[in-house]
Amino acid sequence: MVRCNFTAYALKGELDLNRLAAGLGIPRKYRWEEPMVLSPAGLSLPSAGRGEEERVYLYYFGGVVFLNCGDGQIRRFFGEMARHAEDFRDFPALKYRDQYELRVDDRADEAISNDYAVVARYDQAYPDIICFVIAKSVALERIEERVETVLDEVESMIALLDRGKLGISDRKLAKLASSILNFKYTSIAHVMVLDKPEITWDNPDADRLYLTLANLFELDQRYQEIKHKSETLLDITGVFTGLSHARRSARLEWTIIILIAIEIVIFLYEILRS
Repeated sequence: MVRCNFTAYALKGELDLNRLAAGLGIPRKYRWEEPMVLSPAGLSLPSAGRGEEERVYLYYFGGVVFLNCGDGQIRRFFGEMARHAEDFRDFPALKYRDQYELRVDDRADEAISNDYAVVARYDQAYPDIICFVIAKSVALERIEERVETVLDEVESMIALLDRGKLGISDRKLAKLASSILNFKYTSIAHVMVLDKPEITWDNPDADRLYLTLANLFELDQRYQEIKHKSETLLDITGVFTGLSHARRSARLEWTIIILIAIEIVIFLYEILRS
C-alpha cells in the first residue's frame, strides 16, 4: 500500500508566483489558476517521476500544501522561503492548517472521507486535486475568521446605535466596506471556490474525486455563507453610511441656522446703535 500525506497551510496574504519564480531562478510564467510545484529540498522544479515523492504546492491565494514532507522539511522550507517572501516568516504561528491522506491499495474498498481517501490505483491527478481542495479549505477558513471578526465589530457598533450613539467616522465606514468587498473578491477570484481543475474535464475519475472532496469540505456552502454574511454586512454598512450622512447634513443645517441667527443679531444691534 502506498500512502501520500498532505499538510496544508494558509498564509496571511497572497503570493505573486511569477515574482517568486524569478527570485528562485525558475524560467517560466504561471497563470493565476496554476500552482507552483517545488521540490522542498532545493526550492526547484521537481524532476519527472512518481507523484508520491516530496513536493510543495504554492497557490496564488496563499495556500501552501506539502506532499509527504515531515515537520523538519516543512520548517526548513518556510525558513528558506522567508528570504523570498515575507508571508513565509509567520511560520510556525500560522493558524490555518489541515491534513489529509491518500491511500493506494488495490485490495481495499475505495472510500473518500474528511480525513483520507482510499483508491485502487495511483493517478498523478489525485494528489493535484487533493492539494487544490485542502488549499481552498484552509484559505476559506482564514476568510471565515476575518468575516466573523468584522461581524463582532459591527455588533458592537449596533449596540452603540441602540443607545442612540453613532460612534463611527466616515473613514472607518469606508475601511469597513473595503474589508467586506475584499472578502467577496478574494473568495471568488483568488480562492477560486467556483473553479474546477482543468484535468477534471478530461479525467472522469479525477472529476469524481474533486466533486466528492469539494462536497465533503463544503466548499460551495462555505462560500455561499461568506457571500451571505458579506451582503448582510454591506447592508448594515449602508445603514450606517446613511445615518452618518444624515448626521452631517443635520450639523450643516444647524451651522447655517446659527450663522443666520448671528447675522440677524448683528443686524439688529447695528440698527439699535443707530
